[in-house]
Amino acid sequence: MRSSSYSALPARTLRAAVVLALAAGAVTVAPAAHAGSTAPTLAAKPYMGWSSWSMQSSKYPGLNPDGDYSYLTEANVTKQTDALAAKLKKYGYDYVNIDAGWWRDTTWKPEYDQYGRQKADPGRFPSGMKAVADRIHAKGLKAGIYLPAGLEKEAYGDGKTPIWNADGCTTADIVYGDLRTTNGWDSSYKLDFSRPCTQKYIDSQAQLIAGWGYDFLKLDGVGPGSGKSGDQYDNVADVTAWNKAIAATGRPIHLELSWSLDIGHAADWKKYSNGWRIDTDVECYCNTLVSWENSVDDRWDDTPGWTRYAGPGGWNDLDSLDVGNGEMDGLTKAERQSYATLWAIAKSPLFTGDDLTRLDSYGLSLLTNKEVIALNQGATPPARPITPSDPQQVWAAKNPDGSYTVALFNLADSPAAVSASWASLGFTGTGSVRDLWNHENLGSLKDKVTEALPAHGSRLFTVTPHGSALAFTGYEAESPANTLAGNASVADCSACSGGKKVGNLYLGGKLTVNDVVVPKSGTYQVKIAYVSGDARSAAVSVNGGGATNHKFPSTGDWGTVETVSVPLTLKAGSNTITFDSGTSYAPDIDRIDVPKSS
Repeated sequence: MRSSSYSALPARTLRAAVVLALAAGAVTVAPAAHAGSTAPTLAAKPYMGWSSWSMQSSKYPGLNPDGDYSYLTEANVTKQTDALAAKLKKYGYDYVNIDAGWWRDTTWKPEYDQYGRQKADPGRFPSGMKAVADRIHAKGLKAGIYLPAGLEKEAYGDGKTPIWNADGCTTADIVYGDLRTTNGWDSSYKLDFSRPCTQKYIDSQAQLIAGWGYDFLKLDGVGPGSGKSGDQYDNVADVTAWNKAIAATGRPIHLELSWSLDIGHAADWKKYSNGWRIDTDVECYCNTLVSWENSVDDRWDDTPGWTRYAGPGGWNDLDSLDVGNGEMDGLTKAERQSYATLWAIAKSPLFTGDDLTRLDSYGLSLLTNKEVIALNQGATPPARPITPSDPQQVWAAKNPDGSYTVALFNLADSPAAVSASWASLGFTGTGSVRDLWNHENLGSLKDKVTEALPAHGSRLFTVTPHGSALAFTGYEAESPANTLAGNASVADCSACSGGKKVGNLYLGGKLTVNDVVVPKSGTYQVKIAYVSGDARSAAVSVNGGGATNHKFPSTGDWGTVETVSVPLTLKAGSNTITFDSGTSYAPDIDRIDVPKSS
């Protein structure tokens, strides 16, 4: 199943049997070239291509006429391969990824070879998986395949199934004696890597897919993640073994991990793989491919904590980009553009699950916009929120050439204006604005860019500063001049300015930063440096006036500092700025930085 093909998460309810069956899907395998290498041979940039899962999993009329997930056939993969080569290859899309079910028939009965390895279902793939890869390669494209973590229960047999190229080893010698299960659907027995035969089984699988000529492996159901936690579902050893096995094949194979991976193991995913799904399946398992609420819109909350892990050799995978088919996608035009905008600026892989044989003109324009693709594929860093995660958001990143990537999002259900202030980017004066989706220059704008956006709408710009760097005055949260109330207290923080922060802002805990001095009255873009392992809200007020509640994006853990800007109206002279947790939990506050001019 796609990035999280088998996903039976709270947001989606797949039937238990199907969820178990779906434990196989398209994964990307590649030696971790980024571990100690400055020039990764794999995943130097986010991959681009097509995956079968979105259409396999949809209830859209006609897609799966022979039962659930029946779309996946050799004939359909061939059609999509031809369409990708004809329509999208020249824009950089080059992977054709076959997801869960290639070794199972339409009743989900599996096929295995004599060594307990997945074997093409003759009904779905009558020519076999090597022939399919050969045909993909003949089009100048790369071939991807899918496997679930662990030893599938049906492959265990009676425990006497021999392991290829491993004399004396059988399936009983590679799992735990109590046959504990693993992966997101408990569809496999957990592999015991303390036993010498176990690596040999992974080696045998890697040699098989390499021999067939596959360039990408999606390893699905990986934990911690995939809706599971605990030792039984810890598959870091599996990922490590796959990394080793792929390297031994001598074939470059991109290794992609799925799904909802535990951010606490981000260093492992980055060391041993080339990409990791950060979230649940994007598909809605309904009568379209996706829907805004389930779960496209989740990504705006879930992506920020992962941002710093993305880079050459390994990328944050936001899942399929299904924006090309109009009605079948299940989204408005505004939603389709916002979806594509976030994927592009987050430096997510750009792989679509659409029917490439019937892309509409608008969808084709989104998928083939050269300026947006260049942003995703080039040296620009991933963007992150520079304003709180409120319905109107600004995401930005400073590019190597000194320009900024700036995206405006209106995630509300009704139209609203969204502004990106140059002060929040760190400069003052004017900036030249280039509209990437519409390929037009908006000229030199003073102080900010503001756009009226439809519900769930967006704009994407490159902003080139022509003004000067903005000067700030910093105020440490832990300063003894400030006022703490309730549970609020000063705590050590090695990543924080001054080595301290104010934490325990919960259930009425407050921090008031006193004597914030500005030369004249006006609205100031105040930068707030904070720490928050999850998204948390705080009510922010000035001089005891009315408070505005803001949700602060997750920084990924409780040891990382990030910054957002909040517009605050200050009076000339001395002011107080208060952060109030109210009846909930607020982020820890490191410091604030107030511009010296409004």
